Amino acid sequence: MKEETLIHTFTPREIVSELDKYIVGQHEAKRAVALALRNRWRRQQVPDDLKDEIAPKNIIMIGPTGVGKTEIARRLAKLSNAPFLKIEASKFTEVGYVGRDVESMIRDLVEIAINMVKSEENKRVEFKAREIAEERLLDLLLPPRPAPHPSDGLRSGEKPLEIVGEKTAPSTRERLRQLLRNGSLDERFVDVEITQTSMPMFEIFSGSGIEEMGINVKDMFSNLLPKKTKRKKVKIPEALEILTQEEVQKLIDMDRVVKEALSLVEQGGIVFLDEIDKIAGKDQGHGPDVSREGVQRDILPIVEGTKVNTKHGMVKTDHILFIAAGAFYVSKPSDLIPELQGRFPIRVELDSLGKEEFVRILTEPKNALIKQYKALMKTEGIELEFSPDAVEKIAEIAAEINEKTENIGARRLYTIMEKLLDDISFKAPEMSEPAITITAEYVEEQLKEFVEDEDLSRYIL
Repeated sequence: MKEETLIHTFTPREIVSELDKYIVGQHEAKRAVALALRNRWRRQQVPDDLKDEIAPKNIIMIGPTGVGKTEIARRLAKLSNAPFLKIEASKFTEVGYVGRDVESMIRDLVEIAINMVKSEENKRVEFKAREIAEERLLDLLLPPRPAPHPSDGLRSGEKPLEIVGEKTAPSTRERLRQLLRNGSLDERFVDVEITQTSMPMFEIFSGSGIEEMGINVKDMFSNLLPKKTKRKKVKIPEALEILTQEEVQKLIDMDRVVKEALSLVEQGGIVFLDEIDKIAGKDQGHGPDVSREGVQRDILPIVEGTKVNTKHGMVKTDHILFIAAGAFYVSKPSDLIPELQGRFPIRVELDSLGKEEFVRILTEPKNALIKQYKALMKTEGIELEFSPDAVEKIAEIAAEINEKTENIGARRLYTIMEKLLDDISFKAPEMSEPAITITAEYVEEQLKEFVEDEDLSRYIL
């Protein structure tokens, strides 16, 4: 698996079209990330002497909560099949303080990439692993018997007999193989040996110190401590699965997996830095508080391009795409230190969501809320329908509550839909009606008291 097979060659228009399936509106933000992804592919096509000189155009998304910032980045990563990490910038602390250091996001991204590449390798070797596991299982069901020596048990002067059944053993094994494959042996039990590694219970308080020394504590202890085997009686299908997984682990070349994962992170990694506005602005006063400007200065070299030491090796961050996001209610992007602003040259402002957008969010996307609730109720044998005026009413109430209380964008729809269908969801298993239609009157009746009582809606919705 090479990085070209992972980074798909979508055109910008195709990327926007794919994002439209899940995210309503925000066309400017979609265009920005589509161009960033396409430029990543373009960079792979340029001559090698220029390839390293082309830096990614990092993006800052500015907009209130619940308008689709995180979803755009997440869908983009899924579309490109790239290692993707979402992390809040407010989790980081300045060097010298107890807490997460900024380099930990690159180490986390490496682990994600390793799991991705390992998963691909699992699929590649699974067929061969199953064949080997099948042979091991047949050995358990029909242990091979050593052929007797021709002279065993003969008196002096006696002629050796022909070994009867020597040629029939393979055919017996093949018949057993057919029985195994067609499921005739599924109810039989067999004893399998499972390897268990006992790990000592301890806690590491410093997340970065040990990794900086290049020590993989888990691997170190797994090599030092003896491996225990445990016999377990299981049915044939489960035994085949256990043996297949064991063989998969033996067939995977972890050195190659790590090498490909590091390359994938360096060439295709995406880091989504949420709540970047929380570390913007000048620090108020002096004292023992963690410096927000200090965190920015720690993030700066990672975004600019540096080498980060991980337990799997050094990782260059020069071509990792960073997408930052924040509401910027109190601070503004210009409150970030100038050097960090310069590393995020593309700024896009996301629009607030109103009633019209809520109607589309409820009905249009592939994962639309109404589609989700219909599918959930179908499992109880109930066909749930929403009249067009009911959808309009839900959107209207969501927009109204967002105006009266905190504006949490599309997330308001989740709380309203859950409250609206609370009674139906609870009684669904005992209901006899095969179909239920949600009308505007029903919506008003269920949500009336919360819309009227602002204090109540503040706490519940």
